[in-house]
Amino acid sequence: MSVTVSRKAHFNAAHRLYRPDWDDAANEEVFGKCANPYYHGHNYDLIVHVTGTIDPTTGYVVDMKVLKDLIKSEIEDAFDHKNLNEQVPEFKNLIPTAENIVVVIWDKLRPHIDSDKKLAVTLYETPRNYVHYEG
Repeated sequence: MSVTVSRKAHFNAAHRLYRPDWDDAANEEVFGKCANPYYHGHNYDLIVHVTGTIDPTTGYVVDMKVLKDLIKSEIEDAFDHKNLNEQVPEFKNLIPTAENIVVVIWDKLRPHIDSDKKLAVTLYETPRNYVHYEG
């Protein structure tokens, strides 16, 4: 029997969607207001889902306190109140779209989740726009 447990977290971050190899006109045509050279920010909501069997000894799929601490150390501390383009190494050569951010988050968490458990990540960039990644 598989059960999915989920933990919600939050972080605020700024970013700019642009390609440095394009001129300003091309960036604005593709990315619109998100190409603003002065950046813009979002209040991101993150949901981390872990699916697995319930441990008969503890009754847990994963200890939620451990999951909470993992999200804080690997994601919130790294992304919160940061300029993703300038301050987060994973985005040095990667456009910080919601799609790329959710994959980076998954990649940062996956090594810390037992391999017999499935990991999925949902990232809300706005209350109506979100992405979901399962690896």
